[in-house]
Amino acid sequence: MRNVLLPLGVVLSFASDSQAHISLKSPPARSSAQKQGPCGAGASDPRSASPTKFSPGETITVSWKETIGHPGHFRIAFDPNGDGLFQDPSSFTDVSPRPGVLKDNIADKTGTQTYTEQVTLPDVECTKCTLQVVQIMTDKAPYGDGDDLYYQCADLILARASSSADAGTLPDAGAIGGNGDAGAALASDAGTVTSSRDEGDDTGCSALPQRTSWLSAGGLALALVAIRVMRRRALMAKA
Repeated sequence: MRNVLLPLGVVLSFASDSQAHISLKSPPARSSAQKQGPCGAGASDPRSASPTKFSPGETITVSWKETIGHPGHFRIAFDPNGDGLFQDPSSFTDVSPRPGVLKDNIADKTGTQTYTEQVTLPDVECTKCTLQVVQIMTDKAPYGDGDDLYYQCADLILARASSSADAGTLPDAGAIGGNGDAGAALASDAGTVTSSRDEGDDTGCSALPQRTSWLSAGGLALALVAIRVMRRRALMAKA
């Protein structure tokens, strides 16, 4: 096999590209790119094929590692529709409110450290939402020459849990109509509905329990009528 020697400049270039200043751990980063905003690889940065799912309004823990130490600070932002909402700071010390910023001016630690910050996601549903972490480095003046910011993004989906799982399951009408024991149990329950007020209670607070009891009795009575009708139809069908 022939050995191929690369120029020293090319080798150094590859080594430089492989070094990351920040690495978003959770939620997982879209990619390892981080030099071009808003998400590391420039405007054509593709979304991940496996976004992380959360609930609208959920409080999550964002964690990342600073792999090469620099003085400065960090910022966490959120865009519900891609990454077009994100804006770069105008200076090293610009921490003024920006669209989508959830937390800013997160202090840098000494050396290479792992960071964890809790943020509350907006109470919205979205299928193309993005979480952005930015490192602002203050030791590379002048600001704005393209060497002051590093970016990492995580692709998210915010969706509410299905309400169908919380809905009560109604009993099967055919099963009730063909089951004499079920009808008898309902009739027994209807006959035992009473007011929750004790006879000796003169506090005057029994109106709501009494009304609830009568409403419950009315509902059971309607259920009994429905059962009788279905049983009569069943008998007629057999005849």
